[in-house]
Amino acid sequence: MRTSHTLAATAAAAAAVGLGLVAAVPAQAAEYSSALKIKGVQYDAPGRDSNKCSGGNTKNEYLTIKNYSRSTNVNLKGYKVKDAAGNTFTFKNSHTLQPGDYVHLRGGRGTDSDAGNVVYRQNCNFIWNNDKDTIYFYKPSGARADVHAYTKKANDRDGNGYITYHG
Repeated sequence: MRTSHTLAATAAAAAAVGLGLVAAVPAQAAEYSSALKIKGVQYDAPGRDSNKCSGGNTKNEYLTIKNYSRSTNVNLKGYKVKDAAGNTFTFKNSHTLQPGDYVHLRGGRGTDSDAGNVVYRQNCNFIWNNDKDTIYFYKPSGARADVHAYTKKANDRDGNGYITYHG
C-alpha cells in the first residue's frame, strides 16, 4: 500500500514537472537552515531621525535576532548583518543565544550586555532605510542564514516603523 502511494506521488510530481506546473522554490526558503533568524526590525526609529552620537536616536533603530532552536545554543561570533547598500556589521565578540533567546542589534554606541540582550554597532549612522531595504544575515561560514526585503508601504501596515518576520 505504501509503495503504490509513493509511486503515484512520484508519477504525479514527474507529470507536473513535465507540464511546467511546479512553482519555483521561494528565494527565502534557505533561511530555514539556520537556528538563528531575524525576528523583526525597528527600521524607522521613533522620533525625528538624528544620527548624533550624543542625543541622537540611532540606538532606537534595531534588528532582533532570535535562536529558534529547541535545544542548541548558538554563539553569534562571526555572524554578519548587511543591508542592500553593503553596510555590514560583524559580531566580533562571543554572545551566546540559548534556545528561544534573542538579541537586539542596536545602532549607536553602548555597552553590549548578555543580561540585557543587546549588542551595539558602535556606529551612530542609521543602517536601515525608512522607505525600503533588504536585510541579509550570514553565518560565520558565509552561508546565508536569513534574508528579508521590506517596503514601508507593503510591510508596515500600522506605520510604527517595526516589522515582524518570524514572530
